[in-house]
Amino acid sequence: MPKGYIVARVDVDDADQYAVYAKGALEAMRIHGARILARGGRSEALEGEARKRNVILEFESYDKAKQYFHSPEYQKAREFRAPVSTGEFVLVEGYDGEQP
Repeated sequence: MPKGYIVARVDVDDADQYAVYAKGALEAMRIHGARILARGGRSEALEGEARKRNVILEFESYDKAKQYFHSPEYQKAREFRAPVSTGEFVLVEGYDGEQP
């Protein structure tokens, strides 16, 4: 079964309030079995608009990633992020086939 990935690209307007979100989001990640592949770190736009913060989470499956995002734990944390950030969150199914 292919893994599921959440890719988040975010610009943060209030670091203190975002830190409250991050604490709650980390707890939700722990509960839902997320593996953090990238969180913050160095980045650059190779094409298109860059965001200051980029996160990639890996889950056991597409459905598990979707359950995490819609979980009460994550949605509670999200209440702190939404008013102080702008960005995109994308759910992607991993590739489970032959490599070219």
